[in-house]
Amino acid sequence: MKEIGHWINGKHVAGSSGRTADVWNPATGEVQAKVALASKAELDAAVADAAKAQPEWAATNPQRRARVMMKFVSLLQRDMDKLAEALSREHGKTIPDAKGDVQRGLEVVEFCIGAPHMLKGEFTDAAGPGIDMYSMRQPIGVAAGITPFNFPAMIPMWKMAPALACGNAFILKPSERDPSVPLMLAELMQEAGLPDGLLQVINGDKESVDAILDNEDIGAIGFVGSTPIAQYIYERGCANGKRVQCFGGAKNHMIIMPDADLDQAADALVGAGYGAAGERCMAISVAVPVGEETADRLIEKLVPKIEALKVGPYTSGDDVDYGPVVTPMAKENIQRLVQSGVDAGAELVVDGRDFSLQGYEDGFFVGPHLFDRVTPDMEIYQKEIFGPVLSCVRAGSYEEALKLAMDHEYGNGTAIFTRDGDAARDFAARVNVGMVGINVPIPVPLAYHTFGGWKKSVFGDLNQHGPDAFRFYTRTKTVTSRWPSGIKEGGEFTIPVME
Repeated sequence: MKEIGHWINGKHVAGSSGRTADVWNPATGEVQAKVALASKAELDAAVADAAKAQPEWAATNPQRRARVMMKFVSLLQRDMDKLAEALSREHGKTIPDAKGDVQRGLEVVEFCIGAPHMLKGEFTDAAGPGIDMYSMRQPIGVAAGITPFNFPAMIPMWKMAPALACGNAFILKPSERDPSVPLMLAELMQEAGLPDGLLQVINGDKESVDAILDNEDIGAIGFVGSTPIAQYIYERGCANGKRVQCFGGAKNHMIIMPDADLDQAADALVGAGYGAAGERCMAISVAVPVGEETADRLIEKLVPKIEALKVGPYTSGDDVDYGPVVTPMAKENIQRLVQSGVDAGAELVVDGRDFSLQGYEDGFFVGPHLFDRVTPDMEIYQKEIFGPVLSCVRAGSYEEALKLAMDHEYGNGTAIFTRDGDAARDFAARVNVGMVGINVPIPVPLAYHTFGGWKKSVFGDLNQHGPDAFRFYTRTKTVTSRWPSGIKEGGEFTIPVME
């Protein structure tokens, strides 16, 4: 049985806690590895070593730090196939989707090559008689990232690349469900020239998370996962005086107006709703057609597309639409929520409950499901299912559709499909959701903009990647300087004022 440990001070290190977790092959249902779960002592020791390494890295010219990022990008491109295969083997997503996972992380690293520009401060000449003022962006010190299973390459890079580019050391606690790719990223970062000790990858569970939250040397924490855990990490981290950004759950609505291109909308819904088996925080899980005629026509177009989806392991080729979910517990939760929708009276138009894949009966595959006539009081509408389940909530008007998106407790992403520019502009301006797509189903911003939701999808005031990442991983220091000229005339005992 393969054993997976940690990456500490530039090398692979076996765990010493004696505790492990299973790493499944989601396609077969077999346990393919055991991953070590770090103790508080292991985590604290890794942080202490990172804290020792960080000052020299912070003193390194930002342009030299950026060169490490530049080399890292080159290595990611070189090893793309290898990374994607390892990711698919542990997560279950298709190879093209796994490559997209790596690519979207790579793009954030590319943005971090611009660290010398992003870290420039501000300067005011002659703010007063002989007085100059300037600001400096300085690193936090040691930062940490707690990242989820569904993007084991992308989100670790969203966290660690800007943190390291800013001059921090970084502690990465990836998901214990698919831990291999984060360790591979650490190897590539070392090959790119990052000094040892600056990137520590610690595998673990709640004990490791709590150790991160309580460690006095860690100044900033980033998290992506479910809303209850996001709130827990935010509250405990802030109580310990840390800067914290936490991104939680989602229930993303896509409004389909009567004038929309319904073929385009149906294709968008199928890709956004069922891609990666629905295990995306930006997946569209609620379709909101406006008007009964629009709803009927949309359902008519969706059903054959959904029934034609090819579900299978990543080894079956690039024409597989989606693979298994990550664990048997995830599958059980999806099945329970689907049954709750049936029990609540929603119409199960496409029923994937009896789905079974020949030769992979023990895998964690879930067939595609489509519900129609879902209502806001149903559990399948209120909760994030994180599976291949699309719910259709019919709205009688644009205002009713807008209200559905605005009233939901989550506010991660949303979209509207329409040919009407006025409706699109009104929707983008009014909806209380952090990321909005107009005829774009999954509106994930590119790396030079910031990513983040509103409402219970986020805890904290700065988003991921883009300019906000450089703000989050640095502190601003403002200096007021005056160099004396002429003859010193003695002390001044009144507060300086502008004359």
